[in-house]
Amino acid sequence: MGYIDALFSAAMRMTRNAAEAEDLVQETYLKAYRGYGSFQEGTNLKAWLYRILTNTFINSYRAKKRRPEESDLDDVEDLYLYRRLGALEAAQAGRSAEEEVLESFTDDEVKGAIESLPEQFRLAVILSDVEGFSYKEIAEIMDVPIGTVMSRLHRGRKALQKALFEFGAERGLVAGRSGK
Repeated sequence: MGYIDALFSAAMRMTRNAAEAEDLVQETYLKAYRGYGSFQEGTNLKAWLYRILTNTFINSYRAKKRRPEESDLDDVEDLYLYRRLGALEAAQAGRSAEEEVLESFTDDEVKGAIESLPEQFRLAVILSDVEGFSYKEIAEIMDVPIGTVMSRLHRGRKALQKALFEFGAERGLVAGRSGK
C-alpha cells in the first residue's frame, strides 16, 4: 500500500500532532489489514483507507474530547490548498490583483484559518481542497450524504474565506468592511 505519506499528511492535519498522526496511521493500517475481507476489488482503495482514517480519527476525537488540545504544525509540509491559492505557484506573468493579495498570505495564516474551522467543516475542506477527493468519495469516507458534504464544504469554505479576509483587512491587504 503506497498511501502512507498521503495518509500521514491527512492525519497531521486532523490531529495537529506528529505522534498522534503516526498512531492514527498505524491504527488505520491495522484496521485495514483486519478488515481487508470487506474491501471490494475494483473500488477505490485510497477512499477506503481515508474512510478508515477519518472514522478512526472521529472515534478517537470523541474519546479524547476533554483532553487539552496540543498543536505542533511546524513539521507539516506545505498545504496543497496554499499552493493552489497561488502563493507558491504564482510566478506566472500577468497575475491578477487577487493573486497578488493571496501571495502575501503565509503558510501559517492559511494553516491557522483551516485549523479554526469547526471539526466537521475542517475535515470536509481537507478531504476536498487538500486531498482532492470528489464529493461522492468524501460522502463515502465521512459516511454522510453528498448533500451534507456539499453543505459542509460550502460553510467551511465561507468560514475560511472570512478568516482570510479578516486577516487581509487587519494587514491592510484588502479594504475592511465599513459599518461592521
